Amino acid sequence: MIKIIIERRIMPGLEEEYEEAAREAMRHSLGAKGFVGGETLVERGHSDRRLMIVKWRDLNAWNEWYTSEERSRAMQRILPLLTEDETIRIYEPSY
Repeated sequence: MIKIIIERRIMPGLEEEYEEAAREAMRHSLGAKGFVGGETLVERGHSDRRLMIVKWRDLNAWNEWYTSEERSRAMQRILPLLTEDETIRIYEPSY
């Protein structure tokens, strides 16, 4: 299993619109092959900062979702609400 850490900064005043778009994107990922689960966190004292931690079966499953048309459509709603490009990091268990 791998974990994907996604950091996003939202334009001030658009947090509610972002939340709606992000929930819609999460609903789509629920049906994606290899999706295990995830959570979204808001940085304390900074309502414009989000951290998403999502779990995927493996890197292939993540890459399939990441390059999918479905994610691309979801991101079309999210990207205009961000102040900068999202940051994505991939973590795997250390053995």
